[in-house]
Amino acid sequence: MKFSTSSLAVVLGVAAAPALAGGLAMPVADPVAPAAPVAVAPVVAPSADWTGFYAGGQLGYGQSESDNLGFDEDGAIYGGQVGYNYDFGRFVMGGELSYVGTEIGDEDAGAEIDGVAAAKLRAGYDAGAFMPYVTAGYASAYTADEVAGDDQFDGYVYGAGVDYKVTENIVVGGEILQHEFEDLGDTENDLDATTAAARVSYQF
Repeated sequence: MKFSTSSLAVVLGVAAAPALAGGLAMPVADPVAPAAPVAVAPVVAPSADWTGFYAGGQLGYGQSESDNLGFDEDGAIYGGQVGYNYDFGRFVMGGELSYVGTEIGDEDAGAEIDGVAAAKLRAGYDAGAFMPYVTAGYASAYTADEVAGDDQFDGYVYGAGVDYKVTENIVVGGEILQHEFEDLGDTENDLDATTAAARVSYQF
C-alpha cells in the first residue's frame, strides 16, 4: 500500500494533537496554605519587690473617747515609722515600729494624750506597685497628766492600709488604725482612739 504525502501529514497531525493539547493546558496554581497561628503571650501584672527596710513619716488626724472618764477629743497626729518587709511573691509579711505625737485632748481640763507608740505585724498582698495590707499589734499611750496614778497605758492596735511605690525607693500610702486601752491605771476606765494618717517612706 502506498501513502501519499497528504496522508502522511494527516497521520502526523493526529499523533501530535494530544501532545500539543497537553502543552497548551493552563497551569493550576497550588492552594495557598493557611498562615500559622500567632501565639499571644498572656498579660502579666507587674510585680514590685517589697523586700527591704524602710523609714518615713506620717501626718493625720485622730479621735479618742472614754465613756467612763467623759473624755471625747480629737486633733492632729504626726510622727514616724521604721520597719521591714519580706516579699514572698504575692504575699508580703513584715513588722513595724512607730511613734506619733498627738494634739488630742483638752489641755485646760488636764486630759491630753501626748503620744502613742506601737509595734505591729503587717500582712500585705503584692499587687505590683500597690500593696494593700492589714496590721495588728501592741500599743502604748502616754498622757500629759496621770490617770489613777499612771501616765502610760498598754493596749493593742489593729487596722488596714495601702502602700504605693512612686519609684523603686519612694513609697506613699494611707493607714487607718483603731487603738484600745482597757482598765486605765487598774481602774475600769477604758480609752479608745481612731487615727487616719497619710504616710511617706523610703525603702532601702
